[in-house]
Amino acid sequence: MNMDPDSTASEDDVAKALHGELESLKADLAGQKDRSLRLAADFDSFRKRTAQETDRRAAEQKEAFIRELLPVIDNLERALASDESTSPQQLRAGVQITLQQLNQLLRHHGIESEDSLGQPFDPHRHDALRVGHDASKPDHTILEVSQRGYRRGNEVFRPAKVVVNDLSDAGPTGYEA
Repeated sequence: MNMDPDSTASEDDVAKALHGELESLKADLAGQKDRSLRLAADFDSFRKRTAQETDRRAAEQKEAFIRELLPVIDNLERALASDESTSPQQLRAGVQITLQQLNQLLRHHGIESEDSLGQPFDPHRHDALRVGHDASKPDHTILEVSQRGYRRGNEVFRPAKVVVNDLSDAGPTGYEA
């Protein structure tokens, strides 16, 4: 065993230095942990605020759309409340104006109707309800539209429900839908 007083003193100095370094590292680690916890809490608060803001904006947009829709409903209610002396032509004209209002409202929100009659069948834009046979029309064209389709830009919002011409079947000539 080494009894050199200098070596004992230097071992004590090394131990003290290591202990000091260890305490410093523990303090740094505690500081990093505290910053990490604060950052996680800040992020959680940000996430909650963002979700609340998104919900608030969605509610405002829904409310704005409903406000735009109310005049159309008012017109329909006026048409229903009209007395019996109102002619069918007047009612029809009122319904046409109301339909124009609705279409204008949809266009304002980026929704356009599609004119599919006579167009080639596209399974991405149309739902085929059934097939028909009309030798005077090209194969795979739309013979009838049961429900109009709508799009937003190039995206299909609602596909049209259609009757498609199918000349591959040896059915009778003439349109049979």
